[in-house]
Amino acid sequence: QQETGMAGGGDVEDGAVKRRGGGGKKGVKHAPSSSGLSAAGDYSGSSWEAVFIQALTMTFLAEWGDRSQIATIALAAAKDPLGVTIGGCIGHSICTGMAVVGGRMLASRISEKTVAFYGGLVFLAFGIHSVFFEE
Repeated sequence: QQETGMAGGGDVEDGAVKRRGGGGKKGVKHAPSSSGLSAAGDYSGSSWEAVFIQALTMTFLAEWGDRSQIATIALAAAKDPLGVTIGGCIGHSICTGMAVVGGRMLASRISEKTVAFYGGLVFLAFGIHSVFFEE
């Protein structure tokens, strides 16, 4: 698989970045592939940490102030906060786990560009719906 326009104008082939116009060993720079595996097939420590930080940040920002968080605040005000915390963490973990497994299965069958395209269409459809049909 070859992608162009990555890593400062190089081409990506099997986890290696080849600089255009370069050749030989100097023209190849090994980099992690899109699956998080290096060219040798093992995980690098920085790759795991980068994915962890990205997932943590995306989840935190996506959940901050959304309806489920407001509902959790209301539930914690009326019920036992410890039970709400434990239940919320378990529920969110199950939901996120299903998203990870489903996303992994989807990625093996459909390209990332296709998922992004249709995800964008659905996002736009909900936006248009909220402008014209919500009170």
